[in-house]
Amino acid sequence: MIHLTDIERKFLVGDETVRALNNVNITVHQGEYVAIMGPSGSGKSTLLNIIGLLDRPNKGVYSLSDLDTTELTDDQQASVRRHKIGFVFQFFHLVPRLTSAENVELPMILAGVDPAERKSRVQAALSSLGLSNRTKHRPDQLSGGQRQRVAIARATIMQPDIILADEPTGNLDRTSGIEVIQILEDLHTKGITLIMVTHDPDLGKRASRRVQLVDGKISRDTGDS
Repeated sequence: MIHLTDIERKFLVGDETVRALNNVNITVHQGEYVAIMGPSGSGKSTLLNIIGLLDRPNKGVYSLSDLDTTELTDDQQASVRRHKIGFVFQFFHLVPRLTSAENVELPMILAGVDPAERKSRVQAALSSLGLSNRTKHRPDQLSGGQRQRVAIARATIMQPDIILADEPTGNLDRTSGIEVIQILEDLHTKGITLIMVTHDPDLGKRASRRVQLVDGKISRDTGDS
């Protein structure tokens, strides 16, 4: 499903070229649960951004469902991203002025989904996450755990094949964090491919596969064992 070959990503920092990813090769199959781990600056988020089509490699090929994404235009990448990938971030990235329902509805508006269908799907998504009484609340009226559940509803409203979670519990207390992980893992049991960036070894152990990055290279991949 996800196949990265000889991926490199470089950034210019002042006069110095920093190689965030260096010759990364990885394949993730449909339905896997993968934790991407490593110290700060190891390239975890850069790798996730490339998988999520939020960034492009300087070198290498990224194939998603047998489609060479490196040959796509920005608009074509956006279309693939909209229909195949859902994102859950540490800091939620909800639109502050929109209600919970409006935040969840936004991807469907961009995709041109019929308004009546949008409303029913939003209500179902928020109810399934215990937020039926928070549909009209803005992000600043929600707890951290509630915001992350709204973000999960938004990430899954287009019924993607893949969820990419970047430190999804990093801004939550322990109880809320466990609730969020359990929601993500429940989605995984229903067939969604779950790829999670985390520095927390306890969270990493929950995944069926762990990929360790050091200095932009894969130092260990339990999927290879």
